[in-house]
Amino acid sequence: MSTPTAPVAASSWTYAETYVGEDEVLAAARERAHEVGVVAIGSGGGATLRFLAAVLEARAVVEIGTGTGVSGLWMLRGMAADGVLTTVDLEAEHQRLARETFTEAGVPAQRVRTIPGAALDVLPRLTDGHYDLVFADGDKTEYAAYLTEALRLLRPGGVVAFDNALWHDRVADPAQRDPETVAVRDLLTAVAEHEGLVPLLLPVGDGLLVAQKR
Repeated sequence: MSTPTAPVAASSWTYAETYVGEDEVLAAARERAHEVGVVAIGSGGGATLRFLAAVLEARAVVEIGTGTGVSGLWMLRGMAADGVLTTVDLEAEHQRLARETFTEAGVPAQRVRTIPGAALDVLPRLTDGHYDLVFADGDKTEYAAYLTEALRLLRPGGVVAFDNALWHDRVADPAQRDPETVAVRDLLTAVAEHEGLVPLLLPVGDGLLVAQKR
């Protein structure tokens, strides 16, 4: 086995995390998130999602967990100009705040489809093999089910991404056995062992697991 390199210093990690900056619209969306108790993806994770959407030239994206529009706006800014984001959240109020974010960013209304409801009720209604990117930031105990749905929804070459893949440094600690940690750990194993996926775990923010569908 290769010897891992020493971890970067906290200052270097912070520098990398904030390398791609955020504008006033994203800052306002983060403030809304704080006000309603939503933990939005960090700027490093958001920049990664934008990059993935751009590389994929994504025209159809599914988001599980709308929040106040932080991650959605990052992805929209990387997607093709005619791309449509379908975003699902249990909280209709959060989606209203997300629509404010998208409006402030000048995103045309037809480019965003907000669907209120439980992800596992909504996802089965979406079209098989139609999507370029699926991003999950919902209930951690449902991550395995999200993966199953994502594999159905993605086109070949499409990418699935999961936020909080390190789950507050708990995943790497085998002594941590709470349901959320176990669910995330099991997801990591399933993705790594899946013959139809090309996996990558990025130490961005709280961890971002990405995998391409072969």
